[in-house]
Amino acid sequence: MRSILAAWLITALLAACDAQRIEKLEEGVATEADVRKQFGEPTLVVEKADGSRVLEYPRQPEGWTNYTIVIGADGKMSALRQLLTPTNFAQVAPGMPQAQVRSMLGKPARQRRYAMKPDEEVWQWRFIDGNQKKVFGVTFDREQRVLATGTSEEHPEDAAGGK
Repeated sequence: MRSILAAWLITALLAACDAQRIEKLEEGVATEADVRKQFGEPTLVVEKADGSRVLEYPRQPEGWTNYTIVIGADGKMSALRQLLTPTNFAQVAPGMPQAQVRSMLGKPARQRRYAMKPDEEVWQWRFIDGNQKKVFGVTFDREQRVLATGTSEEHPEDAAGGK
């Protein structure tokens, strides 16, 4: 019971901290240094051909959000997006490459392979839908293409994260 309460408290604090951090960043004004001051070091930086940079800040497996922050070629923040949205989930379609899904949704909370289906891999992202904790899952085939997607209620083992 204590571990559940501790996990909930950490998650609540992360969410509150993120909201405060976001309030301090204004699109077109904040610089990459401002973003890093608020969010720290990104887990991934993607350099785009147009000179922009995409900084990734996942909150998985403990949290329910994944952020990307775009720094334009001018060095200013041009976008801050929460990736785990119904719109993004709806865009994940059969045949889509794994790398494209990763780019759309950010780092998953969990990646699994099951002994009975060794040619498949399942990625899961935790998110909040209203007041309900849910999990969005994507099953990939051996060619790392989407086979299926689904949403379910979160279960205790989903909250544990893992690989």
